[in-house]
Amino acid sequence: MRPGATAARPLTDRLDHAPGGWPVHRHRDALVWTWAAAVMIAGELRRHLQARPRARLLASPSDTIAPVLRALAGAPLDWERVDVGLVDERWLQPDDPDSHAAALRRHLLVDRAAEARLEPLTLAGRRLEDAVAIANAHARHAADVLVMSMGDDGHVAALFADSPDFPRAIVAQQDYTALDASFSRARSAWPRRITATPLGLSRASCRLLLLRGDEQHRHFEAAMTGEEPLASSLAAVRLAGGTPVHVHWCP
Repeated sequence: MRPGATAARPLTDRLDHAPGGWPVHRHRDALVWTWAAAVMIAGELRRHLQARPRARLLASPSDTIAPVLRALAGAPLDWERVDVGLVDERWLQPDDPDSHAAALRRHLLVDRAAEARLEPLTLAGRRLEDAVAIANAHARHAADVLVMSMGDDGHVAALFADSPDFPRAIVAQQDYTALDASFSRARSAWPRRITATPLGLSRASCRLLLLRGDEQHRHFEAAMTGEEPLASSLAAVRLAGGTPVHVHWCP
């Protein structure tokens, strides 16, 4: 079955709500989780395409959500009218195989979704400051659908809580900012990042957070109970407001 081929309401094994009203869709296994999330994303994109000439999707293409992106790529949508952007990016050339733009090309911009238009966050020959300015210009058109994932340390986007730039990033009054992740344990080999801010992540019409495993669920529950935005990036996203985030989780 292709996502969106039937009714766009996902099959959820259990639905409850986190503090603050975020719906939590709990799925029995990774297969159900994959298709439930893909169907919800496809349904939201279809709804926006019926109302307007174009729709805009933002995603954070981690290894965790790659199966969802591959399932979504087969959705019967008018993909040539869909703009696909990034929640965050490593400071790499857009065609670098380790870039998030390349991950989107591998996992989403294939099959039917090959007709979608990609908005990379980095451009050849541009400085980091220029790339951030261009990202903020694109963000004037708020995303219709935003898909977030979580690192095993609990971070979302590239908002690493142990970065010296984290306090500045979570209160920034722009949608994107640069962040130095060189002090972060989760930075891997790419310390310079462009990332959506909590304000930028609050603007989408429909928001999803895709989680897998007990460790990510533990970070999620901790972020839902505190009132201190500096505690974690997800806590900062929650406290920034916006539409309720649909959380999809499986073991």
